Amino acid sequence: MGADSGRYRGTEGRISQWLRRRPKPQPEADDAARLELLLAVAEAGMPISPAAHPSGYRCSCERIGCPTPARHPISFAWQTQSTTDRGQIERWAANQPLANFITATGMIHDVLDVPLAAGQAALDRLTAAGIDVGPVARSGADRMLFFTATRGTPDDEDEWWPCELDCHPETMDEHPGLRWHCRGSYVLLPPARLPGDLDVHWIRGPENPLPDPLTLLETLTDACAQYADTADEGELDHGSVAWPLSR
Repeated sequence: MGADSGRYRGTEGRISQWLRRRPKPQPEADDAARLELLLAVAEAGMPISPAAHPSGYRCSCERIGCPTPARHPISFAWQTQSTTDRGQIERWAANQPLANFITATGMIHDVLDVPLAAGQAALDRLTAAGIDVGPVARSGADRMLFFTATRGTPDDEDEWWPCELDCHPETMDEHPGLRWHCRGSYVLLPPARLPGDLDVHWIRGPENPLPDPLTLLETLTDACAQYADTADEGELDHGSVAWPLSR
C-alpha cells in the first residue's frame, strides 16, 4: 500500500510538472487581435456597439428562447450608443472581453446580407469582372455580408427610396433571400462567436473602400434568384430544400 501510494504520488508529481511546462494560452494576444479588428472598423467610419455572446449553446442575455442568440445588442439604446470613438471602444473591449459587437447600419454604411451560396457565387462573378466589392464577411454557416456605402438619410422623408428588401432586426426571418440592412438595422461584426462553434469573420477586411450598393445589387439579386430556384428544385425533387432558407 505504501509503495503504491508513493508510486501514485510520483506520477502525480510528474503530471503536475508536465502541466506547468505546457504552453499557456495567450488571451492577451487574442484580445489584442480582437481590438485591432474592432478599431479597424471604427477607422473605416462604421459605428459599433457591444452585443451578446454565446454562453454554451445559449445566449449570454439568458432570455429563454432568445430568437437571435449572441447576435443582438446588449443595450436597447444601441443606435445612439454606437460609436467610432477609439477610447470608448477600448474600454468596451477591456471591460467586456467576451462580448460580440454589432455595427449600426444606415448612417455611414449599409449591408447587403445574402445566403452564403448566393454570396459566394456573386463574389466570384464580381471579382472576375474587376468590380470593387468592398468589405465582405461570412456570418455563421449560412450568410454572407456585403458592406456598402449607405443610401443616406435625407431630410425630406418623401425622398427616401423605400425597398421591400429593407431589413430590420424584427423582420430578419421575413427575408430569407436578400436583406438590405439600412436605417434602424444592424449586423453582427467580425470577429464574433456564435453558438455551436460558429463565427463571423472577414473575407475582405474593412480597409477596402465601401462601394455604391447599386454596383453590387444586380449581381447579388441574380445570384439569390438562382439560389432560390435551386432550392425549389431540391424541394420538388427530394422533398427537402437544397440550402436552408431561414437563419
